[in-house]
Amino acid sequence: MTVPQQHSLKPGPSTYQNLLAELKTHMAELQTLHEQTIEALTPTVQAMVRSGSRNVQQIEHTLDQLLDHACLPEGLALFKTLCRHYWTLDPQATTRHVHAYREMWDEDDQNDTDEVQE
Repeated sequence: MTVPQQHSLKPGPSTYQNLLAELKTHMAELQTLHEQTIEALTPTVQAMVRSGSRNVQQIEHTLDQLLDHACLPEGLALFKTLCRHYWTLDPQATTRHVHAYREMWDEDDQNDTDEVQE
């Protein structure tokens, strides 16, 4: 009969190092995905703004995509550029996108501020 291997309740330093290395690998992959998507969306945003596009569906779809990548300065800059353009067409919808950004990306900063003030 084979006895199951016992795992220590406290992982050793090598376990933490392995987990950290794996996490760093995944973070680098995610960073690359963000950068690639921003690079792919840049010409679309530039074309919409340059042409004065009034295609609300395309603008909103692109804003939704950019929202996922606004954690990087380049993604946020594109998001803001398209929001400024969209504001002239539909301020209320633009406001909803800005609020969605704040809920997604600013919440942690706000919580940190709240904790300091308490």
